[in-house]
Amino acid sequence: MKQAKLALMGGEKYIGKSFDYYQSIGKEEVEAATAVVESGVLSQFIGSWDEDFLGGPKVKEFERNCESFFGVKHAVTVNSWTSGLIAAVGAINIEPGDEIIVTPWTMCASATAIIHWNAIPVFADIDPETFNLDPASVVKNITPYTKAIMAVDIFGQSCDIDALRAIADQYNLKLILDTAQAPGALYKGKFAGTVGDVGGFSLNYHKHIHTGEGGVIVTNDDDIAERLQLIRNHAEAVVSGKGQTNLTNMVGYNFRLGEIECAIGIEQLKKLDALIKTRQRAAERLAKGLNGFRGLKTPKVQDGCTHVYYVFGMVLDVNELGVSRDKIADALTAEGVQGVCPGYANVHLLPMYQKKQAYGSTGFPWSAEFSRQDVSYSKGICPVAEELHEKTFLGLEMCVLNLTDTDVDAIVGAFEKVWDQLDYLR
Repeated sequence: MKQAKLALMGGEKYIGKSFDYYQSIGKEEVEAATAVVESGVLSQFIGSWDEDFLGGPKVKEFERNCESFFGVKHAVTVNSWTSGLIAAVGAINIEPGDEIIVTPWTMCASATAIIHWNAIPVFADIDPETFNLDPASVVKNITPYTKAIMAVDIFGQSCDIDALRAIADQYNLKLILDTAQAPGALYKGKFAGTVGDVGGFSLNYHKHIHTGEGGVIVTNDDDIAERLQLIRNHAEAVVSGKGQTNLTNMVGYNFRLGEIECAIGIEQLKKLDALIKTRQRAAERLAKGLNGFRGLKTPKVQDGCTHVYYVFGMVLDVNELGVSRDKIADALTAEGVQGVCPGYANVHLLPMYQKKQAYGSTGFPWSAEFSRQDVSYSKGICPVAEELHEKTFLGLEMCVLNLTDTDVDAIVGAFEKVWDQLDYLR
């Protein structure tokens, strides 16, 4: 039987329609937002020590709901997860020149939040199967300057908390968990993001649940929680009235999330379990359909963990296939597969780190006398991350699409068409 010509070479697309985009907002959120608008109270924060320092009724309700849902003592809402990361780094009493070990496979804000406090990101390599921080590489990068580890639960699966917690305890380090992409994922029965010193989740529009923009920081540490609240809301103007005597990093901002967003968040949180199950159903069907494809590894889920599939991350054996990852990605996209992601990130190779220049033109904070002068961001320091990004990683952006069983089967069919004709791509 003659094979259909690849769409990349002028043939007909295997998938002739666009998939529906992910939509988690429904009438419940519309009604909740409308009620806030009609109340006239769109925000109730006061940037001084006042009964409204902690915000209005919906902010407080959403925070209490998050505490109950995730099983933590404290939840602090912020206007973005970038703001949340900045607040989290400041709240652990980081000092200028301190080093925080972080992954290169993340959105740039994870590392930039460290730079914000004139601390120094040090990049450790990642595990080739889970794409999360490799604990062995973390240990190799610890120096006398190291004060914390920032682990990112990339693509929807928790990092190796037990190993990282043991390292943090051994070296007296704080553990920050960036769980932007994995709200609701479980690690040995506990929610990812909740078992470090401080962690949290993104509420950005393309996450599992969202308020447009926003984030939730979580911690079980009373002191960290108080400092998060202060940094969120003009700390320097509040510390005197509140009686806070530790002024370390009490540089405050307007990182406050409004009443409308929190009203939406209350309704979104109720849906998280069900929304995760739809992602997992689609991902499990996709993994089953792609199982056994030559030179293709589907996502590995760690024992005792769940995966919420922000991204469906695969690895190609390009030597076995004899075709470059980028050419395969182009062929799949041409067949109508949406959300194809060839590679992900190598934050350490961004111009900021290659030139070691952030604040001003003189290389600050790396050039400062309080910083270690031999921190390296050279190509080659994270070989696993670099190889994956440049040559072998192929992802599908699961969280931007609402995939039905029929859609998943169509994706598998498109993969089959491309794999059947790899000879034409060589």
